[in-house]
Amino acid sequence: MKNDLSALDAARLLGVSLPTLYSYVSRGLLTSVSNGESRRKRYPQEDVLRLAARKNDAKRGGQTAVAAMHWGLPVLETKISHILDGRLLYRGCDATALARNATLEAAASLLWDDGAGDYFQRDAPVLPQGLASVPDAPPLARAMLAMAMLSSLPAPADMLQSGPALMRILAAALLQTAPSALPLHRQLAQAYQTDTDQTELLRAALVLLADHELNASTFAVRCVASTGASLPAALGAGLAALSGDRHGGGSAAARCMLTQALAAPDVRDAIGKYYTTVAPEFAGFGHPLYPQGDPRAAYLLDRLSALSHKSPQLGAILSVCATAGELLDAHPNADLALAAMELAFGWPEGAGMSVFALARSAGWIAHANEQAATEALIRPRARYIGRHQRD
Repeated sequence: MKNDLSALDAARLLGVSLPTLYSYVSRGLLTSVSNGESRRKRYPQEDVLRLAARKNDAKRGGQTAVAAMHWGLPVLETKISHILDGRLLYRGCDATALARNATLEAAASLLWDDGAGDYFQRDAPVLPQGLASVPDAPPLARAMLAMAMLSSLPAPADMLQSGPALMRILAAALLQTAPSALPLHRQLAQAYQTDTDQTELLRAALVLLADHELNASTFAVRCVASTGASLPAALGAGLAALSGDRHGGGSAAARCMLTQALAAPDVRDAIGKYYTTVAPEFAGFGHPLYPQGDPRAAYLLDRLSALSHKSPQLGAILSVCATAGELLDAHPNADLALAAMELAFGWPEGAGMSVFALARSAGWIAHANEQAATEALIRPRARYIGRHQRD
């Protein structure tokens, strides 16, 4: 109820009269709900904000749309995931609650069709021919090559049917292994030679990173899917976006900070110097959508803290994390948690990026399928600000 508005507040936010507000409801432009205590209706805050964004954009020639591209108001409708009041929700289910026991496969099924289908019962697929010829390429490059090799194949009528095979091929490409029908977290565990505690952390991390609303890579996936391109082509776009330092490169940047701080005679000085050249939000700290802290990071770091008595190295890493948070006056984000795990457990450098890519492929498939189902091309207009006429 705290996210519902009264009729007066909704009308004020929209800049309309109460009769106009009621007409929006009757025309299906806005929904109203009962507060359970009286006959007075209330209006979901996000629905009101979405309608206000549309109205303001029409009045201001698109200025609201420009602002929306920078952590602003919603620009696409989805039933897949939602960030609300500091919580990450997959079709209404709290991701941190799912992380306690769920697998990435279960999270994927939830994201794809609310768990109605069981897609992961098929045998392991065949690795694309030629992928083994690039053994020295970085994991993400191998993954992009695999999707490129598959992108020319005919697209199935139902994208979700090919989802499990593509996720298993992606895992094989990232890990340089044969495709397997083993649970995906166990495939990572075998490749990184993890113990039971680390395997559980991998499982939880995959679930927590499976989707994150309309981030840069997911938007890229939806744009490509809207053209009618194949699912591997859409996933390739997501991987390309993830390769950027300001997206998937966050765990590598956070690991660099941790490594430098651990080796420095003055930890605080090393942290301070590092963040004079690297923005904290791209290297482990802060997130515009989580002013009170990233719940994914909180979940993983809490579990790392519970294991710190077994490892002096892990304890030292968590101490650096805490010191950096104090210096920056910022909460850790998921990139820092990935970097801490990678460094503390001796996983291969870049493992955090691989975990991120494999996890997020579940959400990408959900968004590609949802976008394709609309049969609408994503094609926004640009506002030209250059010279209008040249001699």
